[in-house]
Amino acid sequence: MRLRPMEPSEAESLWRWNSDPEVMRWMNDGYPQTLAQVVERCEGRATNSYDNVLLGIETLDEGRLIGLVRLGDTQPEIGNAELDIYIGEKEFWGKGYATDATREICRYGFDKMRLHSITLWAVAENTGAIRVYEKVGFVKDGRRRDAFRRDGEWHDMFLMTLLEGELLD
Repeated sequence: MRLRPMEPSEAESLWRWNSDPEVMRWMNDGYPQTLAQVVERCEGRATNSYDNVLLGIETLDEGRLIGLVRLGDTQPEIGNAELDIYIGEKEFWGKGYATDATREICRYGFDKMRLHSITLWAVAENTGAIRVYEKVGFVKDGRRRDAFRRDGEWHDMFLMTLLEGELLD
């Protein structure tokens, strides 16, 4: 697995993943968009910067894009960024790619961006994702009740944080 910048030509993969209810099950998927809208958004995306680093997750053997990871909403005054990640290609779920990508982007955040903490929000029922985050050292800091709605039901979310020096190999 390697992380690399996303290409505008990969908008079709992003559109396909974001249109898949199973992939988007525990994420805020917003309103449906056409492929043309996603292409336009990808072509107009700002370059990676301290404020927002978006990278594709690619397999080493095939060079296939299978997901994405982002450090965003960066607050330089307190050295914090928020993590978003997902594996869009379902045949790669449960094979360690999310764990490796999470570890790699956190290492990048601490080493290159000089962050002190990385935070994320996880739906309490998304046990697979929570297991990934805990494997690399994230700790549950708090619980926000009824913070996410899916299929007519409200779900709690955990705030999780990883501090500089806590990343597990």
